[in-house]
Amino acid sequence: MKRLVIVLVVLVGLLVGADFAAAAFAEHTVSQKAREQLGLSDDPAVEIHGFPFTTQALSGEYDHISIGAQGVRVQDLQDVAVRADLHGVTAPISDLTAGNVDNIRIDRLAGEITLKASDIARVAPLTNIDDLRIEPSSKAYVLHGEGVDEEREAQVEEDTDDSTAGVRLSGKADVAGERIEIFAFAMIELEGTTIRITPHRLQFGNDQETTVVPDEVQQALLPHFEADINAGEMPFTVTPTAVRVDSGSLTLHGEAKNVTFAGASNAFGG
Repeated sequence: MKRLVIVLVVLVGLLVGADFAAAAFAEHTVSQKAREQLGLSDDPAVEIHGFPFTTQALSGEYDHISIGAQGVRVQDLQDVAVRADLHGVTAPISDLTAGNVDNIRIDRLAGEITLKASDIARVAPLTNIDDLRIEPSSKAYVLHGEGVDEEREAQVEEDTDDSTAGVRLSGKADVAGERIEIFAFAMIELEGTTIRITPHRLQFGNDQETTVVPDEVQQALLPHFEADINAGEMPFTVTPTAVRVDSGSLTLHGEAKNVTFAGASNAFGG
């Protein structure tokens, strides 16, 4: 009995090892093809979720495959993070082993592009602001300022992710011959793959302790925080429909249904 148990344990170990090896091979194949299709300098990270892999491979049906890459160049942006989650994937094992992934069918694809503050700072006229920083802010606070219950409004907006968001931009600028830190509260709106930043108010100091900015200074400095950012195209030609502001970054999100892996050939403007 002991020998039988040992044999069974070894057999199970071999089967699990073979399963992981097969999954690694498939992930490597998809990664290489994704690198070619997306025009990346390095292979992206690919993970085929679910266990065991072998049963999925034999049926040619995969519940979830994720693809992610860092440091991607998109137009003038240098350090973009990309993620695509593929759900309901149909990929015959014969195609995977042959490296033929163009006809892989995807029931639902969710794509994200994350832009860092360091990249956004390279977009004119934001280049006039030194040490640009990005933080989330509620739409209500952007539009109305003090007197708004920021925490309550932020919670409400968190539940309704859409094509607009509030943002707090801060940095140093010249005002009356002095270098001072200034805060701009702006709205972000998606127009296709363009992120439009429209500032509404300026403050000296943050949202906890503020100083009123004179109107003439507002008019002179507000244009420095107004910009359009071309984010290229989402992974697998997904059009972004939602924008999210996190500390130090902006993230675009979009989804598509019934697409093929070959759709990635036009990603990021080709």
